[in-house]
Amino acid sequence: MLDSHQHFWKIERGDYGWMTPDLGVIYRDFMPDGLRHEMKRAGITRTIVVQAAETEAETDFLLDLAAKTDFIAGVVGWLDMDADGFESRLAHYRRNPLFVGIRPMLQGLDDDAFILRPQVLRSLKAVEAAGVPFDILTFTRHLPHVAEALRQVPNLKAVVDHISKPEIAASAIEPWKSHISEIAAFPNVSCKISGMVTEASSDWAPADFQPYIDHVADIFGPERLMFGSDWPVCLLAASHAEVCNLARTLLQAHFGPAELETIFEKNAAHFYGV
Repeated sequence: MLDSHQHFWKIERGDYGWMTPDLGVIYRDFMPDGLRHEMKRAGITRTIVVQAAETEAETDFLLDLAAKTDFIAGVVGWLDMDADGFESRLAHYRRNPLFVGIRPMLQGLDDDAFILRPQVLRSLKAVEAAGVPFDILTFTRHLPHVAEALRQVPNLKAVVDHISKPEIAASAIEPWKSHISEIAAFPNVSCKISGMVTEASSDWAPADFQPYIDHVADIFGPERLMFGSDWPVCLLAASHAEVCNLARTLLQAHFGPAELETIFEKNAAHFYGV
């Protein structure tokens, strides 16, 4: 298995703007040795580590970890997409074979339409031209803006993180269902089965997620879905093992063994080129 979405961080680095002591169980350092045992139990052999801070310094930190860690297949880093020098910075990082993608933290920005800013669209077109994978971190309200960006950059190789975080705790299916369908109409866009437990109520059950999985299974199909643990963020609501088992349970209702192998390993390997 290839886990398409997990994180590492050291709090003393000081650039995780979203991280505060009230996050409890995840307000501590998480490094590769802390994940090895969980990976072994789950049958995961490789991971994609994804940025958690809006700095190039963190991208460098993750690339250094990847160079020293046998199971990290690649790094999805952060670059300033609203900066004039974006293309040169992208070229710089592309020279490192462990740099496999880019992610702006759209969900936490003050401007919901950040992705439509003129400079950001120019940067997005540079990402498209370079064939660099692009992670889409959004809530439902961002999806109309993402759809418009995709219309302007139609060949972007992209993946929606965490099925775009629908309001699972409230059992709300719309407008998420309609908006994610619009995104799935772009054939170069995939979707990560990840990050769901933190959007559910604290006493969640597998059935709570079924309507959302049913929908993404239908609109993306087995060729454009990939599994991600979202460790250690998932620990706010579930253990690593629970997240892995939940994804298997929900997806087995739709797909057979060969298709599950595609979702749990091959799609992410192909998407990120690892």
